[in-house]
Amino acid sequence: METNSIEHSGHHFIAVFGGSVAGSEAANQLVHRGFRVVVFEQNLLPYGKIEDGLPKWHVKLRDKEEGRINDKIDHPNISFVPGVTLGDDIKFEDLVNNWGFTAVLIATGAWKDRPLPIEAIEDYIDKGLINQNPFIYWFNHYHEPEFNGQQYDIKDNAIVVGGGLASIDVVKALMFVTVENALKDRGIKTNLLELERSIAKVLESNGLTLDDLGLKGCTLYYRRRDADMPLSTVEKDSPENIEKAERVTLKILENAMSKFLFKFVPCHAPVEKIVENGKLVGIRFEKTRIESGRVIPSGEFEEYRSELIISSIGSIPEEIEGMPFSGSTFEIKDQKTCQLEGFKNVYLLGNAVTGRGNIKDSLDHGREISLEIMNNELNWQEEDYDKWLRGTEDNIAEQVDHIGEQIKREEFMPEEVIQGIHKKIAALQQKTGYDGDYRKWVQKNLPTRLEDILGLDH
Repeated sequence: METNSIEHSGHHFIAVFGGSVAGSEAANQLVHRGFRVVVFEQNLLPYGKIEDGLPKWHVKLRDKEEGRINDKIDHPNISFVPGVTLGDDIKFEDLVNNWGFTAVLIATGAWKDRPLPIEAIEDYIDKGLINQNPFIYWFNHYHEPEFNGQQYDIKDNAIVVGGGLASIDVVKALMFVTVENALKDRGIKTNLLELERSIAKVLESNGLTLDDLGLKGCTLYYRRRDADMPLSTVEKDSPENIEKAERVTLKILENAMSKFLFKFVPCHAPVEKIVENGKLVGIRFEKTRIESGRVIPSGEFEEYRSELIISSIGSIPEEIEGMPFSGSTFEIKDQKTCQLEGFKNVYLLGNAVTGRGNIKDSLDHGREISLEIMNNELNWQEEDYDKWLRGTEDNIAEQVDHIGEQIKREEFMPEEVIQGIHKKIAALQQKTGYDGDYRKWVQKNLPTRLEDILGLDH
């Protein structure tokens, strides 16, 4: 039975699309301001990139953040509707013209991979090319007995084109899979969580090297210098801080390479695909140099070949029919509320605004992380994620304050409109089998955890 369908407070009904970090915080802020809220989530669970984009070795961080999302959504004045995608299951035009919500908040994130700047490169997806988002989704879930999504055959000597923390995650994931498989072939048992502490140490403890395993390791190609990678959170607002940021970045990269044994090639921009027999088999890169922060092509080219190429150059929001979109982001009218251009009562939240889909990309770069923390097994990443998440919540709370002031000026909704919305909500819930017991639904649909398979505490 739906336990939170009728007894809501307030005279306004707000729809939130997307239940992860931004969406759950907005819903939480709205109900505490006396509004009725419904959260529509495209997946069965509302965790977004906490579940599907944050690599699965972040066990404690994932569990903590998903617990926070649960606490926010499991509220008597919030209705939860899983398995509903805006643009498909609910058309945007129908939403704004016929449902009758006082306001609509869109926190659907950024899940579309930014394409490599090579003509027709997208024609070779799954023909030698994999994009970062589906790759990490697969990596996070392929261990599950119930997983029936896209499967990937991971090859050694992969090429990764990227340059941010997300691309470091990609090369780490590649190394974990290839090294674990190679060790298994030798009868040596290990696991992802052990390898994540240090591939180098695991191999050393077994008296082995990558060469002994017949592995070359993957290579990350970046169009700028190694010191330019956006890995440091030191703000580059002075010559001293620029130098410090570059020093920190180099230390992070050096630590990662020494622990996880991938290779790095700076100042190489992808310019052309190499195709044979209908498959992508390599990339032609142009060497670059950096002048006054700008990438300058050199006119010199090099070709690199691989059976597997992964694009990791960022994510952007998916376009939704009826919503004005320009370049890589939705068009907004007001910076404080992030009101959608042309629509009085539609607002954007989180990565749907920034057009940045990697968790770390939205971090406030005004905070500094010490070299001592960075040297500690790269655990700084989890602290960094945590700071970003808390900062996102603060930003959402401030944005909802501005949105709430606008909502309060709207006329109260007629009761028949509210009841009509509840009927539509109930129909969608029934379609997915959701009965209103949020905690039971989470337990029923939570994926099998790798640490549970391994019998590890978490």
